[in-house]
Amino acid sequence: MSDLAQIALYAAAGAAAAGLLGAMALRLLRHRSVALSLVVVAAVTVAAFLAGTLSVAWAMFLSSHDLRVVVLVCVMAGIVSFAVTLVLGRQVVAGSKALTAATRALGDGEGSTPFAPPEAAPTAELAELGRELAATSAKLAASRDRERALEASRRELVAWISHDLRTPLAGLRAMAEALEDGMVPDPPRYHAQIRAEVERLSAMVGDLFELSRIQAGALPLSPSRMSVYDLVGDAISGVGALASERGVRLVGAGVEPVPVEVDGREMTRVLANLLVNAIHRTPADGTVAVAARRWEESVVLSVTDGCGGIPPEDLPRVFDTGWRGTGARTPPAGAGLGLAIVRGIVEAHRGRASVTNVPGGCRFDVVLPAAPN
Repeated sequence: MSDLAQIALYAAAGAAAAGLLGAMALRLLRHRSVALSLVVVAAVTVAAFLAGTLSVAWAMFLSSHDLRVVVLVCVMAGIVSFAVTLVLGRQVVAGSKALTAATRALGDGEGSTPFAPPEAAPTAELAELGRELAATSAKLAASRDRERALEASRRELVAWISHDLRTPLAGLRAMAEALEDGMVPDPPRYHAQIRAEVERLSAMVGDLFELSRIQAGALPLSPSRMSVYDLVGDAISGVGALASERGVRLVGAGVEPVPVEVDGREMTRVLANLLVNAIHRTPADGTVAVAARRWEESVVLSVTDGCGGIPPEDLPRVFDTGWRGTGARTPPAGAGLGLAIVRGIVEAHRGRASVTNVPGGCRFDVVLPAAPN
């Protein structure tokens, strides 16, 4: 065996012994501070170098003076390595403690204070972890805001539904008792009123069922290719009688025959809800205009009424469940479910619904993906 091979063998044996002891130490200290583990790594490095050097020196029978020089060099290198390792370990531990303290705030209270990661992370991994926790904190805050808004909307809906159910039920009970006692001079008129109230209650229950399916993500859709022109025509014909009764003009001249792939029944309901809402909010001799146009890769359906506009503070809540505007507790206003159903159906078609004020009224826009050519 050559001298070089012997040197490599002795050096490998000494380094392996030091490495084995270091691995055992790391296993015993695996639940301790990372700073202590870094010190062990530095010690293993120096010990491996020193053990290999001493093995080679013993095998080559170096002089005692040369051996002391080698040992002194190793000791100095070890001291510097330990010092650097301790500094790095303290920085990593301090960064970890700061990140832990900041993370603890994620589960405290209502989370009103957003997560703020330490400004100077000692390592790229801790910095990346801080950024991920900040993003998670933002998502949690948004989720909490949506939960609060949904809970407030549900409470408001329950209050309004209770009001809308109590009033007609009380009227139905009074009319039924009057008919039962024979105290009614015109029974057919009472029968017609009872039928009208029952139909309104049935429509309200249907809206609640539809909204529950939308919110549960269980709305079945059967999309097919159709023209927006036909879609708008069907919706206008369905509300024509109501518009004539209230003296409101329906205008649909600005409709382009753009193709879309939608569920015709559900999208007709969207337009019907928007048109009925616009007709109820528009005064007599007013105009409700329907338009449809292609915009980039989308189709925009617009319904413009003459309601006089919506207060700016109410615009973000128009499509919330139960919203009916200020003081809107009359029967024509419904249960405040129509616009919530509109948004749910449109979003199920991968679209979006919005509202903006225009001179004399407001415009509801439904944006849907255009059908491929």
